[in-house]
Amino acid sequence: MDISISIIRSARKTISIEVHRDGSVVVRAPYRMPESKIMEFVSKEAKWIADKQKKIRENPPLPQIQIQEQDSKEMREKAKKLCEQRVAYYAPRMGVADKVGVISVRNQKTRWGSCSGKGNLSFNWKLAVLPRELSDYVVVHELAHLKQMNHSPAFWKEVEKILPDYQERRQELAKFR
Repeated sequence: MDISISIIRSARKTISIEVHRDGSVVVRAPYRMPESKIMEFVSKEAKWIADKQKKIRENPPLPQIQIQEQDSKEMREKAKKLCEQRVAYYAPRMGVADKVGVISVRNQKTRWGSCSGKGNLSFNWKLAVLPRELSDYVVVHELAHLKQMNHSPAFWKEVEKILPDYQERRQELAKFR
């Protein structure tokens, strides 16, 4: 097997494999797991790893959205205004206007948005630089969590009521990861 991997050991109970944007492979494993077991696991997952690496080569990720430090406050303000406007537009249409809590904008590394059990909505500032149809998808997605706090079929039906093309938008948004 010709897969170059990095092994990170920690106080965990399970083993996992990550294929990063640059194609590198990281295996996370418990401290006490023998290296032979780790390599056995990697061998079993070799096809999955190769498929992931091939997909990365064929569809290289877009460059991370970068801003200069002095622009970050301006971008956060722009994103907050955008999110507040889009929430104000969609929440009544979805029947959740009375459930919306605090709207905040953050520099989230792995999420476009989140919704708390109290109805607080948090959005990534990078929504301000995305095409409107994609930022709208994120807003609708988070508002749908005010009805369904999961990703069940009922949740996706809520999203689809407002955005019948949500699947295409979701796929397009994935290109910006």
